[in-house]
Amino acid sequence: MDELQLKEMIRSLLSEMGAETKPAETKEQGNAVQSEGYKPVQSNVEDGFIDDITEVDIQKQFLVPNAINEEAYRKIKNFTPARLGLWRAGTRYKTQTVLRFRADHAAAQDAVFSYVDEEFVKKMGFKEVETKATSKDEYLTRPDLGRIFSEEQQQVIKESCAHNQKVQVIVGDGLSSAAIEANIPDFLPALKQGLKMFGLEFNEVLFVKHARVASMDQIAELTGAEAVCMLIGERPGLVTAESMSAYLAYKPTVGMPEAKRTVVSNIHKKGTPAVEAGAYVAEIIKKILDNKKSGIDLK
Repeated sequence: MDELQLKEMIRSLLSEMGAETKPAETKEQGNAVQSEGYKPVQSNVEDGFIDDITEVDIQKQFLVPNAINEEAYRKIKNFTPARLGLWRAGTRYKTQTVLRFRADHAAAQDAVFSYVDEEFVKKMGFKEVETKATSKDEYLTRPDLGRIFSEEQQQVIKESCAHNQKVQVIVGDGLSSAAIEANIPDFLPALKQGLKMFGLEFNEVLFVKHARVASMDQIAELTGAEAVCMLIGERPGLVTAESMSAYLAYKPTVGMPEAKRTVVSNIHKKGTPAVEAGAYVAEIIKKILDNKKSGIDLK
């Protein structure tokens, strides 16, 4: 295939996506193009670049031509991030729908298999430790290794953290590095400000590489912390790859039941914003310390 044929193939693909304006537009096509949320991609075919397809808000994107009740359809879409109203080309999904699906799936995979930037960890001033999992593959296939630390790393934890603190904050990469980098810069200041209102504070923040939630238990035993807050990247999906959760526990111990943890999940820009979540978690920590219990015992 020569360069001319390649350009023509790209032009044809972009035309199918709606990137180029067609000379004559049917009524059905016109309705779809004018629908809110649909943004034809203006591209420079010569350079081979197109706009970021993930910038389109799929909750507002509506491609069904001549819908019987478009208003009701749009209301439904406002309540769910599910891929509704995307129409079809014959018996197949439209090209832009397939490309968006693949882009979101790729983002989810990247979040799982990539690492939190070392410069980010340094910039935040975190003390870094690592569980017994030595690689992403081992972390994913051996969850048990992501919950414990070697003797060497245990010593680092003891030396890095003040002992018997009221509050110990931990940041773990978990299953989404993207979630940590997207939320932590806004979450921690809000958490610190919220705790300050209750006369509480936290000092050193531990960053745990290859972290599972239960790694907070051994850290608590090593430091004697009363309330532990573990911030960790959650398993990404097709809606977002940036969801973080806060796991809270009163004097956690290795092997304790999961029911002893209090969880605040879906912390991301399309869920609970990081700033709001930080303030809310501060209130929960205060409640945990006052009642000296967490999880289902707190209720």
